[in-house]
Amino acid sequence: MLHYIIFTDLDGTLLDSRTYSYEKSLTTINRLKKKAIPIIFCSAKTRAEQEVYRRELGLSHPFVVENGGAIFIPQGYFPFPFDYHKTVGDLLAIELAIPYRKVREFLVKIGKENDFGFKGFTDMSAAEVAEITGLNLESARLAQQREYDEPVKFESSREKDLSKFLAKLGEADLNWSHGGRLYHIMGGGGKGKAVEVLSGLYRKMWGEIRTVGLGNGLNDLPMLSQVDIPILVQKRDDNWEDVNLPRLRRIRGIGPEGWSKAIAEVFGS
Repeated sequence: MLHYIIFTDLDGTLLDSRTYSYEKSLTTINRLKKKAIPIIFCSAKTRAEQEVYRRELGLSHPFVVENGGAIFIPQGYFPFPFDYHKTVGDLLAIELAIPYRKVREFLVKIGKENDFGFKGFTDMSAAEVAEITGLNLESARLAQQREYDEPVKFESSREKDLSKFLAKLGEADLNWSHGGRLYHIMGGGGKGKAVEVLSGLYRKMWGEIRTVGLGNGLNDLPMLSQVDIPILVQKRDDNWEDVNLPRLRRIRGIGPEGWSKAIAEVFGS
């Protein structure tokens, strides 16, 4: 029997990019739940942030945090043993990136040795994070509970400073992705690796699987590259991100509207 698995970005895809609401995707989410099709968050959001949405939506599947920093899997979800790094409450964590404190150590060192300015979430108040992201204060505090990657606001307007900053990250073996508002800095990990690992576990449990990936930005490219059915929804300006992949489906519809339309096209209304 063929089993489908859905990997989805959150901000600007399943969630509205400004309000962070799932209202326009809720009917479709509930339809998938009735079909017992796993919806796996694969997002830049922290574990603390994602657990709120998982609880509100009644989802109990694995989820991928901080752009692939780690995979969290409910205990007993897979009916066989597998390697993991630690237990957090009732979750088993497969860590794909270095710990957040090490990322911060590298960033502090880079900041001290260079004259360009940048600020991470740790350097900001919750009010500053809320202003930059559009989150409310409570959600901003959850976004500051980083475990693997550091969102950074680069403050210099000089292009050469940005190029130098990104080069310094590479020298420190850090990688980055740009989500539109911020640069996300981490060591290792990645959405693509997380999808690969989780797909392997599902394949071991179910045999034949087909994976669907939904995103809206360049930071979703690693995830979309790993799935059988990659789908790109429109951004708020009605355009699609400049992404080229074999079999890529570009769906008309901004954020959650496009998300719901894409699911209907794959699974039927």
